[in-house]
Amino acid sequence: MGTMVDASKDIDWSFPGDKKITVVFVLGGPGSGKGTQCANIVKHFGFTHLSAGDLLRAEIKSGSENGTMIANMIKEGKIVPSEVTVKLLQKAMLESGNDKFLIDGFPRNEENRTAFENVTKIEPEFVLFLDCPEEEMERRILNRNQGRDDDNIETMRKRFKVFVESSLPVVEYYDSKGKVRKIDAAKPVDEVFEAVKVIFAPFNPEENRLNITKRMGLENIIYCIKWLFRDVWSILTNILSKVLFWRTICRDP
Repeated sequence: MGTMVDASKDIDWSFPGDKKITVVFVLGGPGSGKGTQCANIVKHFGFTHLSAGDLLRAEIKSGSENGTMIANMIKEGKIVPSEVTVKLLQKAMLESGNDKFLIDGFPRNEENRTAFENVTKIEPEFVLFLDCPEEEMERRILNRNQGRDDDNIETMRKRFKVFVESSLPVVEYYDSKGKVRKIDAAKPVDEVFEAVKVIFAPFNPEENRLNITKRMGLENIIYCIKWLFRDVWSILTNILSKVLFWRTICRDP
């Protein structure tokens, strides 16, 4: 059975005050490659990938009181309160034991955004925005075979319209704060990930260690050159002074 996480319940899902939590929102239209790139980031950079939609579906499937409430709201055509979704995300983040998170397809709108920041007290490190033309996303969705009911042209166009009207304002908000990292997601998957790797490089401890090692190696070389030059100069100066001394003596009658 799932755990009740209704926003009306007084449950403390807050993070320890001394723990630095890194959150990256991954946004893009349907078919822009969010899931594929998130999987690559998880593999190479140690993030935990969370999808608000997956968490809602899992809560419904669990048969919990909260899941039943969510299912009934969806059946009635109502919007699930943002705080309910945020509580599910927050609970999953705490249970993961990690401190670096990719949140895929969220926030979907400004209400989601404000609820997340107000409830978790966390601002995203940045937003990874996978920018892809509608025609390319449409082609990808029609070509993929995931057995999803929403993989059809009509539903895809509705989802894209919702993304433009509701999610792009979120991207624009964070862009105004200098927190958007925009990627051309129309390119092949490998090329897109090469661009993504540049953005996430600071989160790769192994690469950072290599960079430090290289930098230390260069510093040691520079130090050795300075030390060698100093000693050579000292020797040359000493020889020159002796030569001048003997020349002076030899010239005296």
